[in-house]
Amino acid sequence: MIVELKWGHSAEEAIEQIKRKDYLDCLQNYHGEVLLVGVNYDKKKHHTCKIERVFL
Repeated sequence: MIVELKWGHSAEEAIEQIKRKDYLDCLQNYHGEVLLVGVNYDKKKHHTCKIERVFL
């Protein structure tokens, strides 16, 4: 599982950052399912979350 936390953006942007910055590179020798988790918090401490499954 790879988790990216954001403040004042969106959970979707967090997932896109994981992909754009190649965070999956650290799992080069892993073969199987990985969860990409993007979480965003706002000023009122509410959060949104997006989970995406990828297979390596």
